[in-house]
Amino acid sequence: MYKKAGLIFLLSMALYGENQWMTDKEAIESSDVYMRNCIPCHEYLPSTLERMFMSYLKVYSGEFTVKESLKAYLRNPDRDMSVMSELFLDRFGIKYKTDLSEQELEEAVNIYWNKFNVRNKLK
Repeated sequence: MYKKAGLIFLLSMALYGENQWMTDKEAIESSDVYMRNCIPCHEYLPSTLERMFMSYLKVYSGEFTVKESLKAYLRNPDRDMSVMSELFLDRFGIKYKTDLSEQELEEAVNIYWNKFNVRNKLK
């Protein structure tokens, strides 16, 4: 009797835990435009998003110019605007024009800036 009750309890906890994990994951995916739209394309590239951020920071130097140049590139990708090396562009090409709204694009770029901003890591 106790074995059956224990088994039922363990199975119900396992199912509850799995459903809770899926709910949390879905909540993250639906609320974070960066995770939904940026990570899937970039996770398999040899150059990480952090290295790409450092390239943008090296070329454009400030928060405003990095964000504006990144948004301009994502709206209308052009080989001449890219901060990636010619070798990288020859191998992987340039990205497709974004289908994000202005608000989503702004949110994704802000999340990206906050995630890799060097000044945040120095504090």
